[in-house]
Amino acid sequence: MFVLWLSRIVYTQAQFQPPKDLAPKFSRNPETLSLASTDYGHIVHKTPWAVFEPFSVGDISTLISFSNSLPSPFTIATRGQGHSVLGQAMTRDGVVLNMTNLNNSKNGSRIVVSDCDGKGSLGCYADVGGEQLWIDVLHATLERGLTPMSWTDYLYLTVGGTLSNAGISGQAFRFGPQISNVLELDVVTGKGDLVTCSTEKNSEIFYAVLGGLGQFGVITRARIPLGPAPTRAIYTTFTKMYKWLHLLYNNFTKFSTDQEYLISFSEKNDVTAADYVEGMLLLNQPPLDLSFYPVSDQQRITTLVTQYGIIYIIELVKYYDNNSQARVDEEVANLVKGLNFVPTFMFENDASYEEFLNRVHADELVLRSKGLWEVPHPWLNIWVPRSRISDFNEGVFKDIILKQNISSGISLIYPMNRNKWDDRMSAVTPAEDVFYAISLLHTAIGLDIDGVQKFQAQNQQILQFCKNASIKITEYLTGNKTHQEWVEHFGPKWKVFEDRKVEFDPKRILSPGQGIFQ
Repeated sequence: MFVLWLSRIVYTQAQFQPPKDLAPKFSRNPETLSLASTDYGHIVHKTPWAVFEPFSVGDISTLISFSNSLPSPFTIATRGQGHSVLGQAMTRDGVVLNMTNLNNSKNGSRIVVSDCDGKGSLGCYADVGGEQLWIDVLHATLERGLTPMSWTDYLYLTVGGTLSNAGISGQAFRFGPQISNVLELDVVTGKGDLVTCSTEKNSEIFYAVLGGLGQFGVITRARIPLGPAPTRAIYTTFTKMYKWLHLLYNNFTKFSTDQEYLISFSEKNDVTAADYVEGMLLLNQPPLDLSFYPVSDQQRITTLVTQYGIIYIIELVKYYDNNSQARVDEEVANLVKGLNFVPTFMFENDASYEEFLNRVHADELVLRSKGLWEVPHPWLNIWVPRSRISDFNEGVFKDIILKQNISSGISLIYPMNRNKWDDRMSAVTPAEDVFYAISLLHTAIGLDIDGVQKFQAQNQQILQFCKNASIKITEYLTGNKTHQEWVEHFGPKWKVFEDRKVEFDPKRILSPGQGIFQ
């Protein structure tokens, strides 16, 4: 007998009768279920009852409407690349909606770049399916000499996935997060309604889903504004198009002051502003990745790290095109003039626009070749108010991470301007004009479950330190919270968030993996 276990209810074949055109799209193939039972984090595992493979947006609407029609609706977890780290794209005994299945030839191109003058002055934009990868959006727009302005550091993520969180990188200080760079959306709500929305049309669902963690609807199309790319001949020339600098600091106050100075240019709409500003740590812990730097300088960098324990790096990027080499050299010189990095410890590389944006993929390919990509990733991502960032450095970077000596992976730290965010959206940020993104991107290579738990214990210690020190952080890409912790997470936005859930997903069908309402 065909039996469906959902929401602790047993549905017999006679009771469970999906529409005829829907039934063949449910897969219970063991390999498919296994893939949907884990994610990039490889920490949380939940087995769904089935994976749904849609061939059209209409299929998604029908699936959600069907769930709503049942006496006890089944939950639906929307999955793109499954790049979550704590099971956010999973559901136990529910249905995983595999968005990548929309990306097939029957649907034609799901990335359509608008006709415009190619200079970004006549409303250039791209209509992009929610299942599309940002790397494919980049390729499609560069063919027209255009580009989105806000990115994440890793481009093999889906458009709908990053827009459901926020989408941040070193461009966010200037252009805002990706959710601040959307003109229009198509959304299938938790009631199964397909809605086109923007700031002016159906604005409540528009603001709800941007940063809404998948709680209110499935993003099936996004209209992304475009600007001119550094050069129109990016595929036909070897011209270098990015000045890519690393500036090394042995003093945290000088490091953070200089980062905040660099992002202040965006407030003046200064054309000489940097295009990308991030920070990272070099810790006196193996392995020490010095691949960016000339071999002849690696020993003196190692000596600097050994001497101070932590070296702070500003990663600064300025783009240019074929006709602006002389100008960009002058602009970079003006940007770094007066900065307080360690003398003689400034290093520069050139890269094409695409090479820089897609730089993480090269590391991915190396890890995959060694079988080291699909390992646990006990990450911690938080936002810290500027007023407490020095306290965080002393209490976390120095007294926890450096002393415990278990860190393996990348540690990022960089500031963002809060006025580039829209408070009407679901995403929450610290309540200061400038706040820092802290990303502790641990990779548990070669560790057993006890080793993974050491990272998790360290993450909890960091959160507890912030709580004890009254540092009002905001967690990003988080999960595994109690209901009360989610209420505290959203703070003043909780009532609006809860009301939107009632309006757009009253039966609490969508995104159970976040654990907000389940």
